[in-house]
Amino acid sequence: MRARNIWAAPAFGLAFAVALTACSSSSSSNPGSAPSSSSAPVSSGPASTSAPASTAAAEATSGSAATSAITSNWESFFSGKTSAATKISLVQNGQKFASVINNQEGSPQTASASATVTGVTLTSGTSATVKYNVGISGASLNNQSGTAVYEDGVWKVGDSTFCGLLTLENLGSAPSVCK
Repeated sequence: MRARNIWAAPAFGLAFAVALTACSSSSSSNPGSAPSSSSAPVSSGPASTSAPASTAAAEATSGSAATSAITSNWESFFSGKTSAATKISLVQNGQKFASVINNQEGSPQTASASATVTGVTLTSGTSATVKYNVGISGASLNNQSGTAVYEDGVWKVGDSTFCGLLTLENLGSAPSVCK
């Protein structure tokens, strides 16, 4: 079975959904309705290509330090320049997704992927809502909402968000890793 690119379908599928009605799924994930304890728009720079510097110590769970860690880790996870091993460490339950992520490493579409976090709302000390845009090969999937979770002292892309993108890639059918 040929490996598919996990970044190409979401970006192209939604960017051209009006013209190509086959991809009508949504990749947005929202964590419950927990009250917001902090909300901060985020300006972002280039995504990091290695593991966050703070992995030796637990990352902050509140305030601007948490927002900064979420932004850095989220953009690193979606960056085509980040190694598969680092991506696995930046997604919730990463080992569960290791084969999917490893299969994508080195593909041209994955290499061109990037994300920009446009906002972070901390909903608790262990979860946040992340507003973001994903780009690949000049196309973009904008104004998405996902979940960041605090796991093992690190803010990670929530597995529900990643599964939403994988499901979108499979034209609405959740892959077995997400069931």
